[in-house]
Amino acid sequence: MSMFSIFGISGSAVSAQSQRLNVVASNLANADATAGPDGKAYKARQVVFQTVDLGDAGAEGDPTTAGKRYSAGVRVDAVTERQDPGRRVHEPGNPLADADGYVTYSNVNAVEEMVNMISASRSYQNNVEVMNTAKNLLLKTLQLGQ
Repeated sequence: MSMFSIFGISGSAVSAQSQRLNVVASNLANADATAGPDGKAYKARQVVFQTVDLGDAGAEGDPTTAGKRYSAGVRVDAVTERQDPGRRVHEPGNPLADADGYVTYSNVNAVEEMVNMISASRSYQNNVEVMNTAKNLLLKTLQLGQ
């Protein structure tokens, strides 16, 4: 694995965490929503990650590395909706109330989403720092040759 592959690996993680942050922002924006785009209660979304395979990393003819495969990043595989029910609040005067007088709000848990946002933000920052460190190491290496 070359030093330059670090940028691809961290870059894919930055991109994936950026998508995760967008999903969290959408969830938080709809935390108190009673109706989503389809007219039903908004359902919280979550990002599913998948590793990206670098492929066969073995050197040709080298029995110690032949057939080994290495992961080389991450990508967003899917954005799924959480299926747990939304919270029901008794509001008989609300036009969206059902026959029993209950309004169904989204199933977004604001505390969980804030924790998810902090985690995604930290992961994003860490991967940016990895890329900056790799860049500085490459620059120092080039300066050694001068």
